[in-house]
This record gives sequence, structure tokens and C-alpha cells, in this order.
Amino acid sequence: MQKICFTASETEVAQSALQRMVGRYGNSAMDKADVIVALGGDGFMLQTLHATEHLDVPVYGMNCGTIGFLMNEYGEEDLPERLGVAEEEVVNPLAMLAISVDGKEHRALAINEVSLLRAGPQAAKLRISVDGKVRMEELVCDGALVSTPAGSTAYNYSAHGPILPIGAEVLALTAMAAFRPRRWRGALLPKTAKVRFDVLDAGKRPVMADADGRSARDILWVEVSSEDRIRHRILFDPGHGLEERLTREQFV
Repeated sequence: MQKICFTASETEVAQSALQRMVGRYGNSAMDKADVIVALGGDGFMLQTLHATEHLDVPVYGMNCGTIGFLMNEYGEEDLPERLGVAEEEVVNPLAMLAISVDGKEHRALAINEVSLLRAGPQAAKLRISVDGKVRMEELVCDGALVSTPAGSTAYNYSAHGPILPIGAEVLALTAMAAFRPRRWRGALLPKTAKVRFDVLDAGKRPVMADADGRSARDILWVEVSSEDRIRHRILFDPGHGLEERLTREQFV
């Protein structure tokens, strides 16, 4: 039997599930486990992945939240058997380097997306460069983001960005409420691309940067690139992996 480490969000539902699971299957230390089972919603799954990025251990999520896009259906029966046949998806996060107006450096990793958002009443003005070449001198917008395939159905999709197949070696660059160029929706970029956003008129039009919920305010510029050295191993029940879910989302 695999050594399982259970972890759960702070919600009552997840904590109750944790007690039942531990009572039934025991609980190993995280650094001794063969697999980590995360009980909660997508937000908690992201927290768990970030917290275990230094461990080469797969994470199997069980939905005790709302959406559960990264999670499997909750069930207490036959967990070892489900883990034994689970399919593994490997996801590389994005690395964000942001410099604020006071010169402070902000670094963070994002499994879903790195986003820039206006932090005042006026639209942001951004200059966009890819691999050192300026591709757009000025984008006037509420914000812009770079998304991984795994995160393409989240904030990216709500901003009318494309859904990306999980195996695609591309990133989505998507604008939010673009005012000028008015009809610009974004671009598809190779996974190896380094994207830089320079904030124009940062004093009058402040911008914040966010990587999976970790934010930095009053940003001067941000660089985003894929971090291939970190591999998040996510387990799914057969026939319900990320590739199937991403395809299904496009036919709802």
C-alpha cells in the first residue's frame, strides 16, 4: 500500500473529510509519502502544489470545494486502487520577476497565470516585449496576463483567451478589456518565450502584478517565463485528466 499524506483546506467539509480519510488509511509525513492527497477546491490544490514544489511526489486532489477543475471526485472507498490506476499530468509553472517603483524585487511562481491589473481609476498603459523585441509599443487596458495550458480555462478564459491543450508547448498572452488597440485579443507564444511588460506612466496609472494570488503593487516592469526546472505531478482518475477536461470545456 502506498504511503499517503493527506492535507486539507480549512473549510468544515474538507476538515471532516480529512478526519475520515486519516482514520481509514492513516497519514504519512509529507516528506515520507509516495503520494499527497489534497482535500479541498482548486485554490487549495494550487496552494498544495506550491507548498510541495521541492518534492518529487505526485498530488491527487479530491474535490471538497466548488469548481474542482484540478480535482477528482470525492470518494472514501477504494482510494488505494484509484491511486494505483491514476494518470499523471506534468505541469511546469511560470516564473514572475517584477520590479516595483521603489526598486524592490518580487519573485513568484504561478501554475495558472501571471497577470497585470490596473490598480487605480485609469486604464493601464503597457509596452509588451517578447524575447527582447518590442511587439506592442502601447496597450491601453484593464490588464494583461500570461497563462499556462493548465490555467487557460481559469482567468484567461474569462478574459476571452484561448483554451490550450495540456500538451501544447505554448503560452497564452491575453488582454483584459483592451481599449487600444480596441480589438486586440492577445497572442499565442512558444513556451520558451520570455515576455516583458513595461508599465508606462506608472505614477499616474499604477499597476499591480499577481502570480496565483501572490501580489505586488506599484510595478515598473514584469518578466514572465516558463520554469521547466520545476515539475508539478498531478494525478487524475482515468478518462478525467486535464486533456479531457480542457477539451470538454470547449463544447459546453
